Amino acid sequence: MKRFLRNNGLSIVFFLLFIFSIAGQILFGYKQHNKEILEEGASAVTMAGYFSSGHFLESTFENWESEFLQMALFVILTIFLQQKGSSESKDFDRQEEVDRQPSADRNGAPWPVKKGGLILGIYKHSLTIALLALFLISFVIHFFGSLKDENEQLALKGIPLEKISDYIIDSRFWFESFQNWQSEFLSVFAIVLLSIYLRQIGSSQSKPVDAPNMETGE
Repeated sequence: MKRFLRNNGLSIVFFLLFIFSIAGQILFGYKQHNKEILEEGASAVTMAGYFSSGHFLESTFENWESEFLQMALFVILTIFLQQKGSSESKDFDRQEEVDRQPSADRNGAPWPVKKGGLILGIYKHSLTIALLALFLISFVIHFFGSLKDENEQLALKGIPLEKISDYIIDSRFWFESFQNWQSEFLSVFAIVLLSIYLRQIGSSQSKPVDAPNMETGE
């Protein structure tokens, strides 16, 4: 168990933080949702009913959508673009390990590398594919969750419901998306630039403390 915790500490801690955070979101989102619908004269929903509500789906997946978009773009753009001095950038002036062609003879090489062909071709881009797929799934669920929440609110007020074809260009949906996207892009912009001049000893996301500011890469 000690060895397992040591080898997986980073993922375990972030997963526990995720569980804590989403539990808090569910608890307070449930209370807020019921507060809003009670003010409109409707009956409160159960906790089970809340999970299928537009309020829960929209608030959850609009955040997941922006996270996966940020990570996908970061993975893709760091292939071609450089930021001199940043620990988050490749150094194009020297050969990087990530650019090395895969070899089936390498000790411990994953099975797709040994398989070769189409399987290897997909595996070489599997991280980007997975992140883009997660973004698209989250985007679609966010859209339908937002539409459902909008129609739930309209129904309480006796106003005609929105159609899918109309809601895809609705300002509310795109406001929800862009307000999350901009924060993700800002956070990447910040770490890319700040890692040029600032250090954190012991972190894999920082250059060595004594590294020159213009030294690029970790």
